[in-house]
Amino acid sequence: MLGPVILAASRSDRMRRLISAAPVTKQVVDRFIPGESVDDIVPIIEELTGRGLELTMDVVGEDITTPEQAAAARDAYLALIDRLRELGLGERVEMSVKLSMFGQALDGGHDLALANVRPVVEAAAAIGTTVTLDAEDHTTLDSMFAIHEELRKDFPQTGCVIQAYLFRTEADARRLAAAGSRVRLVKGAYKEPAEVAYQQKHEIDKAYVRILKTLMEGAGYPMVGSHDPRLISIAQELARRAGRKPDEYEFQMLYGIRGDEHLRLAAEGHRMRVYTAYGTDWYGYFMRRLAEKPANLRFFLRSMITHG
Repeated sequence: MLGPVILAASRSDRMRRLISAAPVTKQVVDRFIPGESVDDIVPIIEELTGRGLELTMDVVGEDITTPEQAAAARDAYLALIDRLRELGLGERVEMSVKLSMFGQALDGGHDLALANVRPVVEAAAAIGTTVTLDAEDHTTLDSMFAIHEELRKDFPQTGCVIQAYLFRTEADARRLAAAGSRVRLVKGAYKEPAEVAYQQKHEIDKAYVRILKTLMEGAGYPMVGSHDPRLISIAQELARRAGRKPDEYEFQMLYGIRGDEHLRLAAEGHRMRVYTAYGTDWYGYFMRRLAEKPANLRFFLRSMITHG
């Protein structure tokens, strides 16, 4: 399987230099990451919201080594929120944040990440939107869930992400499927050992359905993070069985993948949110998109051959 190999490459400085230097890389990266700055991304936000879609915005970047870089990440999100306020689009666009960007891995990182993310959550609430805490590798999750719980004391709309491939997630889902919670379920996109995560696609898919059933039958707000047509159909059926109305759950898909499906679901009356990343530190995010789906890797390799 190529996925684990690509995920390992996502942490390789040598591969980062090699791929970043390839002339075609920027053209392919633009498919998934349509800008480097707030100014770049505003037209994308306006276009997608104008077509009936909602968004969650991710300022990419994970390799934070100093408190100053973590503060800069915080400020990048605050600048985005200021622009959304000016555009009057706060209610259509939320934020997704990786706590690694806010200093989680540094000395005293748990407290530092909480201190940095809190003003972002406050500013988001002030314009009528919210923040979802993205899940990263399994070693970070206890800290992420603790920060999520702390933020929800003052901002109960704060969301979090759970990953179907981890053995722990079924228990996490039962705990999180409570009134007022917002939970995005994804398959998972980090290289995890067999001791903590399913390794085979069919096992991950079965776990995804079990967990999604828990979320749909719970009292919270499920966010279905998948591009898989079969899982999307299953989600619709589980929502129907649970008696959920179209505004009581939503679908989420990545910018640059299955754009026609985004529009189809929105046209059918579903809430459809597009996960849209931007920024200069794109490498880790880009490599995980390649690892998630063979078609993404084929697209990249074909482009390199065509333009090489």
